[in-house]
Amino acid sequence: MNGMWVGYMDIYLKLKKKTSLSGVSQITIKDVSEVVAPPDVAKKLEATKVVNIEKKRKTGYLVSVTDVIKLVKQAYPDATISSLGETDTWVDYAPVHTHESVCARWLKVAAVTVVLFIGSATAIMSFHNDAEIPKVFQGVYELIFGCKNENPVLIEVPYTIGLALGIMIFFNHAMGRKFTDDPTPIEVQLSIYDTEVSDTVIDIMERAKRKREDGVPSGDS
Repeated sequence: MNGMWVGYMDIYLKLKKKTSLSGVSQITIKDVSEVVAPPDVAKKLEATKVVNIEKKRKTGYLVSVTDVIKLVKQAYPDATISSLGETDTWVDYAPVHTHESVCARWLKVAAVTVVLFIGSATAIMSFHNDAEIPKVFQGVYELIFGCKNENPVLIEVPYTIGLALGIMIFFNHAMGRKFTDDPTPIEVQLSIYDTEVSDTVIDIMERAKRKREDGVPSGDS
């Protein structure tokens, strides 16, 4: 890679927003970014150390795209570097990788299922009570059949089935299967939540970094 050809070499970086690491002693460029370059150049850059991990506890690190660009420039000063991804990467580090047991996973699923079932049932019943759905059913029954019925089962049963089907169609999920390839509303909300958490953590770590650079004491990230 020596000689005039290096001057015309393009290197592309695509930083991740968040990455999780465990049981390692350093953070490399490969951990935080994709590298597009000639194979031997990309291999060398991916193995380049960005940060030494010294804290033997769960913590976070902030890696800026400028940190990565400086390292690439040191190795290939004449190359053209383009950043296509994030400006900062949040590295969530844990000293030991923990494996969750199948039993613990199923217990969590069961607990969440019970909570969601109780919560959704309460919400539906509260709505029905506020909207006086029983009276609405009685009015619909009288309108259709011409007589009053205090317990219009012919209206309640189809409504109950339709409510269940409507919920499954809306959430695009039933019995562990998706009806279409589109993301479910829950997946969309989880993605939004994860993005907002990452943005908030990165913002907090950036402020802490600026305080350290300005000589203002701050807590560990």
